[in-house]
Amino acid sequence: MGNIELQITKYDWLSVFIIGLAFSTLLSIFGYYLLGLSPVDGALFGLVLGFCITTLSLVFITFMNRYLLPNIGKQWWNTIAALFSFLSGFLGTLGTYSTVQYSQITTISLFAIHPLQSASIIGLLTYLMGALIYRFVKTRNEKEHVDTLFIQSRVSSLETQLNPHFLYNALNSLAELIHQDPVRAEEAVIKISTFLRNTMVEAPLITLEQEIRNASDYIELENIRFNGKIQLTITHDKILNTVLVPKFSIQLLCENGIKHGMITTKTPFEITIHTFKNTNIHIEVGNNGKEITSTKFGIGLSNLQERLTHLCEGKLSILQHNPPTYTLVLKELHEFSHRR
Repeated sequence: MGNIELQITKYDWLSVFIIGLAFSTLLSIFGYYLLGLSPVDGALFGLVLGFCITTLSLVFITFMNRYLLPNIGKQWWNTIAALFSFLSGFLGTLGTYSTVQYSQITTISLFAIHPLQSASIIGLLTYLMGALIYRFVKTRNEKEHVDTLFIQSRVSSLETQLNPHFLYNALNSLAELIHQDPVRAEEAVIKISTFLRNTMVEAPLITLEQEIRNASDYIELENIRFNGKIQLTITHDKILNTVLVPKFSIQLLCENGIKHGMITTKTPFEITIHTFKNTNIHIEVGNNGKEITSTKFGIGLSNLQERLTHLCEGKLSILQHNPPTYTLVLKELHEFSHRR
């Protein structure tokens, strides 16, 4: 968990800076008000104090997380973090007093009489604030890590279901050819081998170009079984070639069309793939087969919908029932899914 505890985003830095300024300003205004001094001077003093303390905190935290803590035993982390948090408040207070005493801002006399004691008290408050922020960041990072592991595990489970499903279909196609046409059966074995080599990629996401190629290879394999009765038409903007999409997404929709929509007496059975981008990436897969009569997804399409949700906040929907057309809408990609 060490790396997780040291992960701080730019939004964390911004939050620390804003919280530091707000806390020191409000506390200073309240102190000035209790002593009968100008709240405006209190606000100005608090802003300078907050700026000095948070700036030192960011410097110290960066130094600790990058160079110090990763190179020492974890049993020393809390002690060193507490020391640097205290120093941020202590040195920031002394720096603030040294700065504002040459300005028009009225300062509390306590700082002049007992500068070290005052700086020590504020240093202690800074440590307490730092400890609270640290616990928040650590808890959030641990939760995000657990969520990421869950998504990775779930996607792997879905792919484990999907790969054998495709392989069984390919082998069934091959089985039908073995006794009918040994030459074509041998050709089919080579095509299946090539297809599996291209699709067995150790990543849940592949480029749109690769996925379209996989779908084309799949149709070519199916045409061995159906004697070339399937015709594939692709309208694809090559600018989208490098867009990442869930593996087997387009191929699965082509397979679904053949399984549920193909009319064997109708030649050819036409499958169309159309890709474009407006706000999001759109992939439309349709055919000229049987009308879609149910809006409820089966196991395969439900599997695809779940992978889309996990990997890229995508969505699968029925664009039109007749002719049958499905659309994939792809949104933001999760970072972990780019590479395993």
